[in-house]
Amino acid sequence: QVQLVESGGGLVQAGGSLRLSCAASGRAFSSYVMAWFRQAPGKDREFVVGISAETRTYYTDSVKGRFTISRDNVKSTVYLQMNSLKPEDTADYYCAATFGMLIRTLTREYEYWGQGTQVTVSS
Repeated sequence: QVQLVESGGGLVQAGGSLRLSCAASGRAFSSYVMAWFRQAPGKDREFVVGISAETRTYYTDSVKGRFTISRDNVKSTVYLQMNSLKPEDTADYYCAATFGMLIRTLTREYEYWGQGTQVTVSS
């Protein structure tokens, strides 16, 4: 089993920045595809960004140029640097992991999930 714990959420003004962290427990972190999803009130959970074991990345269009995903295999941690935040970024953010080589974008394709961390962006 893999356990994921997110942190770093909070309240920020539009245009501000936050850095989310996802700490993983497990022996094969470097082999996982990691991703961030988010879920706004009343909406479905949606893919934000993913990173492969080869550090290839894929971002949803709405965050390109503003968000950056990275991973530290020594610390078994994945990060999400969020800059130029907008009110529409407000959501619960979830870290997810799965085995494989491809970056997957559907919730059902991920086996392991964190508990989520809240991000609120005020206008």
